Amino acid sequence: MWYEQAVLYQIYPLGLCGAPLQNDGQPAHRLLRLLDWVEHIRSLGATAVLLNPLFESDAHGYDTRDYLQVDCRLGTREDLQQVCGAFHQAGLRVVLDGVFNHVGRGFWAFRDVQEKKWDSPYKDWFCLSFDGNSPYNDGFWYEAWEGCYELVKLNLKNPAVVEYLLGVVDRWIEEYGIDGLRLDVAYCLDEGFLAALRRHTDTLKPEFVLIGETLHGDYNRWMNDRACHSVTNYECYKGLYSSFNEGNMHEIGYSLNRQFGPENWCLYRGKHLLNFADNHDVSRIATLLKDANQLPALYGLLFGMPGVPCLYYGSEWGMAGDKKDGDPALRPALEKPQANEQTRWLSQLARAHRESPALCHGSYRPLLTQPRQLVFEREAQGQRVIVAINGDANPFTAHFDARSGLGWDLITGRQHDFGGGSLLPPYSCFYWKTES
Repeated sequence: MWYEQAVLYQIYPLGLCGAPLQNDGQPAHRLLRLLDWVEHIRSLGATAVLLNPLFESDAHGYDTRDYLQVDCRLGTREDLQQVCGAFHQAGLRVVLDGVFNHVGRGFWAFRDVQEKKWDSPYKDWFCLSFDGNSPYNDGFWYEAWEGCYELVKLNLKNPAVVEYLLGVVDRWIEEYGIDGLRLDVAYCLDEGFLAALRRHTDTLKPEFVLIGETLHGDYNRWMNDRACHSVTNYECYKGLYSSFNEGNMHEIGYSLNRQFGPENWCLYRGKHLLNFADNHDVSRIATLLKDANQLPALYGLLFGMPGVPCLYYGSEWGMAGDKKDGDPALRPALEKPQANEQTRWLSQLARAHRESPALCHGSYRPLLTQPRQLVFEREAQGQRVIVAINGDANPFTAHFDARSGLGWDLITGRQHDFGGGSLLPPYSCFYWKTES
């Protein structure tokens, strides 16, 4: 599947394109701003673009009004077709955000229930009761996402709702040629609905990928042959920044071994979780990291560990953003992309990752774990790559069994001799492909 060799680039269009925070009903062609980002994304080494909500909503995109109409603040159906066409022409796959657990209060079927109450043919599209009331005094109670009553939970056990949503996916593939979906709050989705969606998309388009948003628990519950192909790896997201900040590589090392290690009990061997340093819901890594000098090594670990790496727009050149300042601080409007030494480094990491069977598909075997250093081996299709990370301000000589005398760094091409220990300069990262 194409996804297993992918590097994703995530964009929150309502933010990047400068849309008003609330839907003002004023049409504008802001989405076309993304055309100026195509070459930047391609040159960064990404192979797919993940676009957060694009369709008509009350405010932030996750409160859908109409799944089939592009948000007027962003543009038109033709604008989205042009943008998706430009991405595809550049060799980039397109993944859209599927917000199927809930809708906004402005969703057309919910508005019908507000107007007609129990006479509405859509009353069973939601989990509601006319024996209670909502905080908005609707005259009925309804289930909301995690108590947020702006987000009305859909009844995914209702066959009519399932049929409607599968039809939405049909239209998105037909009109925009999309290659996959990110499933918002997949951990809340009915498992029967997930199974129906998987069966349906498997027949619609070869290698159509489903990526579920998950936070905690056993990810296999949502990542299996009857559900998603992949899920968001929040466990390792936390371990990434925390291990660098606290000088405790044992944390991320433990998570990686728990998930992908050589023992039979390891949870996700052979699976491709979505790895990230930040996204539209969390503080940017440049804000979280206490020592900015560690950014290159942290990204080196992100691209070297098992899974599919994903970059969030703006973070590739070191943009800051703090969650405590609210979601808009994480989703800023940007006219043009920037390039600097960090973007060049990331393009090198992306190329090395894409071109290495071991980094895309390889097993995971820990070789050395120290408070600020981590060394592990990836192996697949006859290729072995040793990933070495030094998050310290001081050089470190790492001693480990490389099972080889020489290696070649996939990033720089330089030869490396493992004899006598491997010198890791401050804040460094290496991907050594070992001799056969």
